[in-house]
Amino acid sequence: MHALIERLLAERPVITDGAWGTELQKRGLEPGSPPDAWNLAHPERVEAVARNYVEAGSRLILTNTFQANRVALDRYGFGERVREINRAGVEISRRAAGDRAYVFASVGPTGRLLAAGETSDAELRETFAEQVEALAEAEPDGLVIETMSDPEEAKCAVLAARATGLPIVACMAFDSGRDRTRTMMGTTPREASAILTAAGADVIGANCGQGIEGYLRIFRELAGAIGCPTWLKPNAGEPELVGFETLYRTTPAEFAAGAAALVQAGAVFIGGCCGTTPEFISALNRELHRETKGIACTGSVRRRAAPTPNLGRH
Repeated sequence: MHALIERLLAERPVITDGAWGTELQKRGLEPGSPPDAWNLAHPERVEAVARNYVEAGSRLILTNTFQANRVALDRYGFGERVREINRAGVEISRRAAGDRAYVFASVGPTGRLLAAGETSDAELRETFAEQVEALAEAEPDGLVIETMSDPEEAKCAVLAARATGLPIVACMAFDSGRDRTRTMMGTTPREASAILTAAGADVIGANCGQGIEGYLRIFRELAGAIGCPTWLKPNAGEPELVGFETLYRTTPAEFAAGAAALVQAGAVFIGGCCGTTPEFISALNRELHRETKGIACTGSVRRRAAPTPNLGRH
C-alpha cells in the first residue's frame, strides 16, 4: 500500500468533495460543453468550485480533468491540448487546497467500448499514459480513476497510472442488474475488486450510478472481497427531469445520515457525486465530526515527498 494511503488511514474517515459538472454549470458552463477546457478559459471559476469544497470541509479534492484524455477531448477539438489542460487542472486545485486538503487528480473513461471493438487495450493504455504523465508533472497527491463501467478499461488506466509512483484509487459505477450492484458491463463489485487490486490499485471504490441508499449493499460486497481501503461517492439520489432542469431530491441532511452509516460500516473515503454540492459536504462534515467525536477531517495536510516517477510509456 502507498505510504500516503497508510497515513490517511490514521485520519479516517476522509471527507472528499462533491460534484463538479453541475457546479461549473451554475457558473456558466453550457450543457454538452467540455468542462475540462475551462481550466484554460476560466480557471478562476474552476478554482471557485474547488475552494468551496475545501471551505465546506473536504480533506481531499479532485481536479477538473475527468474528460481530459485525448479521445474525449478530440470530440471537442481540444485533443492537442491534453498536457496543458491536465497540468492546469492540478495547479488550480492545488491553489484552492493550499495546506488544507490533498489533491487527487481525476481520470475518467474514454467513452470507447472494448467489447464493441471501438478501441483496444494498447490504445487505452497509451491514452491513459498520456493523461497521467501530464497530471503527474503538476504533482498531485494521488490519482482517482472513476466512473468506470468496464473493469478492463479501468485496469488499463491503473496500469498506466502505476508508472507515476502516485497512490491510485480505482472506482466503478454500479447502476445495473436486478439489485443495481453491477456495472453496465455486468461486473459485480467482487469481480471488479479482484481485477483492480491485481492491477495495482491502492484503494477500490464506487462513485456515481445511484443514490446513497443503494451504497451500503455495494460497500458490503466491496469490503467482503478486498483487504484495501474503500472510496465511496454516491449521487444525491436519482435525477429527475423537471422541464429543462435536472433535480436531485436527496437533502444534505439525508445524505449525511446515509454516509455516516457507510463510515460506521468501515468506509474510509467518503464524498458525493452527481447532484451533491458544498452544502452536502458541510452536512457530511458536521455529521461525521459528531459521530467520530472530533477525529474527522481537521488540521492541515502533510504533503508527500515527490516521487521519482517512471514516465515512460508501457
